[in-house]
Amino acid sequence: MTFEQLENLMGKQTRSDWSQHTNGEGWVKSSAEADPACYIAGVVYGNARVYGDARVYGDAQVYGDAWVYGNARVSGNAWVYGNAQVYG
Repeated sequence: MTFEQLENLMGKQTRSDWSQHTNGEGWVKSSAEADPACYIAGVVYGNARVYGDARVYGDAQVYGDAWVYGNARVSGNAWVYGNAQVYG
């Protein structure tokens, strides 16, 4: 996902607030956390955490205080947010 695609999905953003995940090339905001071993092709922001062997695909978003971990998969246009915890 390019930064332009990120902005198309989420509106105008400040580039310095985001980093592109090395495994999947999705975007992680500086306030969120995604382990390097995870596959992130979607977007992780807020205080969200993605770790373990978790995968975030497509236009999926993980945000707020949500956690995605273990072998969990989030894909398509799914949103995981609030205090949700998804694991597998």
